[in-house]
Amino acid sequence: MSAYPAFQFGKPRFDQNTFFGRFRHFLDVIDPRTLFVTEKQLQECVELLDHFKQGTLPSGVTDAQLWQAQKIKQAIIHPDTGEKILMPFRMSGFIPFGTPVVVGLLLPNQTLVSTVFWQWLNQSHNACVNYCNRNASKPAPVSKFVQGYFGAVTSAVSIAVGLNVLIQKASRLSPNTRLLVQRFVPFPAVASANVCNVVLMRHSELSEGISVLDNNGNVVGTSRVAARHALLETALTRVVLPMPILILPPMIMAVVEKLPLLQRQPRLILPIHSLVVLAAFSLALPLAISLFPQMSQISVNQLESEIAMATDCKTVTYNKGL
Repeated sequence: MSAYPAFQFGKPRFDQNTFFGRFRHFLDVIDPRTLFVTEKQLQECVELLDHFKQGTLPSGVTDAQLWQAQKIKQAIIHPDTGEKILMPFRMSGFIPFGTPVVVGLLLPNQTLVSTVFWQWLNQSHNACVNYCNRNASKPAPVSKFVQGYFGAVTSAVSIAVGLNVLIQKASRLSPNTRLLVQRFVPFPAVASANVCNVVLMRHSELSEGISVLDNNGNVVGTSRVAARHALLETALTRVVLPMPILILPPMIMAVVEKLPLLQRQPRLILPIHSLVVLAAFSLALPLAISLFPQMSQISVNQLESEIAMATDCKTVTYNKGL
């Protein structure tokens, strides 16, 4: 049996009704190799898909080539705007560009200044990723992005600094216990700030609504209810995402740092810490975003009455965003 099913334009290669199918799909979405695709290769992929749509596909083109072309196009070009997403803000760039920031967040003995800096950098990156991978079926002014950005960064820094101050004032904690607890401060700070980040960066969707599509991919209306579902699903992934990244490395490093080798060679701690974070990040990202399909379905009965009157479909589809 071929590893590649018959190509379907715009459809995922793997079954999106199962977690494993979504996991395999999102491994394709976050594949960092797509970061090295040249402009010429991207154009060739777009042209190949255009030929498929028009029924003018050259002879000899395989399903594998078509699936690969679609993977590359979807990794680089936004499905709603048709514009290229900047490399650091693509989902395929989230791990390579985000890992150094996470390493910074988890550095021991953080000062107030370093805490503020790393939380600001982390939420700035998250804000740009959220904005660049949003549902963009309805236009939103840049001022909304700016408001959301400042709100997200302010919430992240406030939570992280507040938790650090509480720990410093906890006189009953021994220095070793305080250091261990401080290593876990980034998780509640980042998890709660991530939710604020998603909601603030995409809050215009709640007021404007997002497009919902029938079985043929035609827009049947704009729904604020679907927008709420999209933001809730995305926010939940942003709570799950930092769990392995910010909890596992501190636990692992607390043990690893006591090894005789690292006691003798403390300079190895940072590179080993970075590798542990990279491994946790590489596992956490596909697991988190696989919780829900990107193109989610919702019953028409749950939506606004005007949408129910506009289609005979029992369910409609919306782009959740990433």
